[in-house]
Amino acid sequence: MVTNFKEIENSALKLDEKHRAELAKRLLLSLEDQIDEDIEQAWIDEINRRSKEVESGQVTLIPAEQVIEKARKILRK
Repeated sequence: MVTNFKEIENSALKLDEKHRAELAKRLLLSLEDQIDEDIEQAWIDEINRRSKEVESGQVTLIPAEQVIEKARKILRK
């Protein structure tokens, strides 16, 4: 069994593109199981804050089509 990081890295880089992509996908998915409770709570708080702003009328929502069009104009410059 390969236990040295450098050996694992070298072996992985020798894989064809399809297998490297699959390995990368699996590695990334394995990280999703590790949830930082503080970060999770911060996101929940932010979602609640933004939801209250929308419900109270403090902010005005912009349709996605307008946002995308504006972004395209900026990127064309």
